Amino acid sequence: MVWTRFQAWPLQSVETMPRYLLVALIVACASFMENLDATVISTALPAIAADLHEDPIALKLAMTSYLLSLAVFIPISGWAADRFGARTIFCAAIVVFTLGSILCGFSGTLPELIGARIIQGLGGAMMVPVGRLVLLRSVERADLVRALSYLMVPALLGPVTGPIVGGFITTYFHWRWIFWINVPIGILGFTLAMIFIENIREDEAKPLDRSGFLLCGLGLGMLIFGFAGAGRGLVSPLAIALLAGCGGLCLTLYVRHAKRVAHPLIDLQLLAIPTFRASIVGGSLFRIGIGSLPFLLPLMLQIGFGMTPFQSGMVTFISSVGALLMKTTATPILRRFGFRFILIYDVILSAIILTSYGFFTVSTPMLAMMSLLLAGGFFRSLAFTSINAIAYADIDHDRMSQATSFASVAQQLSLSIGIAFAAGILQGLSFFQAEGDPFTLDNFKWGFIGVGLISAASVFVFRTLPQDAGAELASRPQTESAG
Repeated sequence: MVWTRFQAWPLQSVETMPRYLLVALIVACASFMENLDATVISTALPAIAADLHEDPIALKLAMTSYLLSLAVFIPISGWAADRFGARTIFCAAIVVFTLGSILCGFSGTLPELIGARIIQGLGGAMMVPVGRLVLLRSVERADLVRALSYLMVPALLGPVTGPIVGGFITTYFHWRWIFWINVPIGILGFTLAMIFIENIREDEAKPLDRSGFLLCGLGLGMLIFGFAGAGRGLVSPLAIALLAGCGGLCLTLYVRHAKRVAHPLIDLQLLAIPTFRASIVGGSLFRIGIGSLPFLLPLMLQIGFGMTPFQSGMVTFISSVGALLMKTTATPILRRFGFRFILIYDVILSAIILTSYGFFTVSTPMLAMMSLLLAGGFFRSLAFTSINAIAYADIDHDRMSQATSFASVAQQLSLSIGIAFAAGILQGLSFFQAEGDPFTLDNFKWGFIGVGLISAASVFVFRTLPQDAGAELASRPQTESAG
């Protein structure tokens, strides 16, 4: 039997690296679907808004509702994998995500689209974190950077092809097809996972922290929805204040709760580990800025510059090409310079490049525009690889599922805040202008400046890392720590 033979393959030895690559490619199939979907919808936002007769900024709800669902359900992904088996949860997640994609394509109103995106988010919440957990439990620490790079290369094909595919479909067909293309990808991922991924589970899964899940889910959900609903009359100011206040209260109560229980849903004690804390806090600041890019850039190119979705996609895809090129060089770069150096100087450079996008004009040469997008994609990807890897530098095997869930929640929360923050800048500036138009080029300029400063602020966190942080991951000789 084919399955019997693959099930007998050892997963805990460095010598079975081809097996790791195989698992990484299967997990990346799911990541490809998720990233393709994210970049496709960002390119199609103006067209979807026009078809549904909605304000383009209101479509941020379609993006943040997905991220909201991720943030709410990701915390239980590690527990679910330990309890029911990684392959079981991974395959079920692919089915749910694909079903959500089909429903998105049939949506006729903004509330229907938001609901379908929430279903997609439920699948995505289990799909990628559980897949990453399988990979993390299958590699030695010294091979972690290489394994994560293998995982990210196919996944980056989504952002590379997404803007082009989304722009082409939206311009020449209909935006609904951008969701339906997930169906064959989902079927392929489900089939490969059932054949090749071992159903890894813990012998004794920790009990589910139900009270923690309720507090954390309500807190994150209300906080993200409050951010997403701000501005343009989407939600009343009183409702926003209540959502934000109640969300903050629930999260505060969760912090108190987590200190009293033996197995909290999200283990806040992980923040006592310097490398993990830097990845969470610094990485969140960096992602708040970068997370605004799929929202700001297509709007600027299509509404500000008058490009079609296809033209916009042909411009923005180049940044993902830069990210793809970086993955082949991440390991040697980190071995040469170390994590601390990269996280400080690469983040600064990435923030400067991000800010420069706000100074694009209709007369900016296309070569200059695409060169900056290519460079930005390269250096942002290097920063993300470093941030993702350093999180697990000092995490032992028993806490890996907790760390994976924690990191994934922080990632999705920061991306949600990034979109809301960027939209808030555009909306806020429009109140001070006679025409009240949030989509002027001057507003986009200040929007990119604002998110660039947020990303740059992460440097103050990464500076606290010791000089030898992540030395084992980069296979560099350890040196004496420095503050």
